[in-house]
Amino acid sequence: MSNIPPLAILLGAAGIIPFAVFAILAVSSSPDRAFAAAEGLVGYGAVILAFLGGVHWGFTLAEPGEGRAVRARLSLGVVPSLIGWAALLCVIVALPVLSLAILIAGFVGVLVVETRAQKRDLMPPGYMALRWVISVIVIAILTTVLVLRLVGAHVLL
Repeated sequence: MSNIPPLAILLGAAGIIPFAVFAILAVSSSPDRAFAAAEGLVGYGAVILAFLGGVHWGFTLAEPGEGRAVRARLSLGVVPSLIGWAALLCVIVALPVLSLAILIAGFVGVLVVETRAQKRDLMPPGYMALRWVISVIVIAILTTVLVLRLVGAHVLL
């Protein structure tokens, strides 16, 4: 991560805070608070997925080119936004568990695609180290909330 600006590392780490706060509240004992927090968690996750797709547009547009690889990368840059949108639609119709599963799949999918891109030298140096750390934490948080909601467990707040 030595090639990543310290502010990017700090802001990336700070981006985990809303995930953690909404996650705790999404498994709180108050059903109203828990559902509202689940909506917040899914909304924030959808925004972050859209951001991750946008990053790839930035990478691609910074080094303009033509061809299949550029078209594929720009197209795939839109997919995280669509996944986030699907998660939002599910939470709107009161299916937060499905929304969480969709977000988990989205974050895992982006990480897999980015890892493959790194092997083809399509990612800036240090970027994937930061993405792996943040993604593993986010996926763990979302998975924990999903499992706790599926088994009906609550934390007392």
